[in-house]
Amino acid sequence: MNFTQKSIKPKADGLNQPDYYLFIFVSVLIIISMLFSYSLSTYTVIYYEYNTFHFFIRQFLVGVFSILIMWTLSLLNPFKTLKYIGMSFFILFFIIMLIMPFLPSSLVTESGGANRWIRLPLFSLSPVEFFKIGFVYFLAWSFSRRVYDKPTKMKWKDEMLLVLPYFGTFLVIVFIVAFMQKDLGQVVLMGIILFIMLMFANRSMKFFFSLGVAAIVGIIGLIVVAPHRILRIQSWWSMVQDTILSFLPQGIANELRIKEFPEPYQVSHSLNAIYNGGFSGTGLGEGTIKLGFLSEVHTDFVLAGIAEEAGFVGFTCIVLLIIAIIFRILKISRRSNNQIFHLFTLGIALMIIFAFLINAYGISGMIPIKGIAVPFLSYGGSALLSVSIAIGLVLSISRTVDLK
Repeated sequence: MNFTQKSIKPKADGLNQPDYYLFIFVSVLIIISMLFSYSLSTYTVIYYEYNTFHFFIRQFLVGVFSILIMWTLSLLNPFKTLKYIGMSFFILFFIIMLIMPFLPSSLVTESGGANRWIRLPLFSLSPVEFFKIGFVYFLAWSFSRRVYDKPTKMKWKDEMLLVLPYFGTFLVIVFIVAFMQKDLGQVVLMGIILFIMLMFANRSMKFFFSLGVAAIVGIIGLIVVAPHRILRIQSWWSMVQDTILSFLPQGIANELRIKEFPEPYQVSHSLNAIYNGGFSGTGLGEGTIKLGFLSEVHTDFVLAGIAEEAGFVGFTCIVLLIIAIIFRILKISRRSNNQIFHLFTLGIALMIIFAFLINAYGISGMIPIKGIAVPFLSYGGSALLSVSIAIGLVLSISRTVDLK
């Protein structure tokens, strides 16, 4: 697609209707999240002596608000509003994350020794969830101005100098999110988005090879400096080592084998739930994984809970809905003649794809668990509201393209 010339700004009354299919698919997933926030929270409700509908009511209110704000944003003119919303999210939530460690305990909620949530009167807000939207917009806006139109065949040094400001910005984000908030999963997710969006900004393969090597070294470094991450990697390796080491020579396998290290109980219970669900599931509310084995299953392990109660059939329907959402977003991205809109919608699609994959691979033991919420499905106001805002902005962009 040729992006050498910016799209001509149409009149407001010349915009199309938003993509109704995308809106409906997302709304269906949000409704599903409401149902499972009730079904999968049984043990937590009993343990903390909450009202039976405690989690359902909260998810219902956030879900309805998310659908309303998604539709409201879809009616906006992206030529007039997207820049202001995107840059505001990038700057505002960057500043909030930067000052969070210095805020009093009455304003922040601590988890795992890090301040990740801003405490508000009725709920807690996770700034990083909203910052990701601003981060995607910042990359789309900046790439369209500085990177996209540059020739692919450049000297390696010139190409590195071209993208050096983005590496500097990302290193600051790594420090804030991975060190100050101890959330490596979000850093990995944003790193993947940065890497792939650079690919769509016409950079050379030698540049990506260098970037890939740097990313691997960086991730290893972030793991080594944090003992809890080393333990998590060892725990995961103890579970998968027999399968992987069976393909290696005996001598090498013996050196890499971890002995007498407990397997991660969360993943073990998650796999048991998936196995117990079988083809058609145990039925809504009839699962056992939530009965103290994984008490917070309605959050990060919601896919395991769905797989148990809805079975292979229900889980497949969830996957098909996610695929349909990604297909609609990529269709909007592909047909957009505006560089910023094209890259922004692509970035949002990547954010949803890899958040889903990281969680799904984690609960199945294929990769270490990273605590990434499942888009549209995990219980939690910040994750659901932020991804709904992202979809609302994509829907507004869909008004500028012909989807027929």
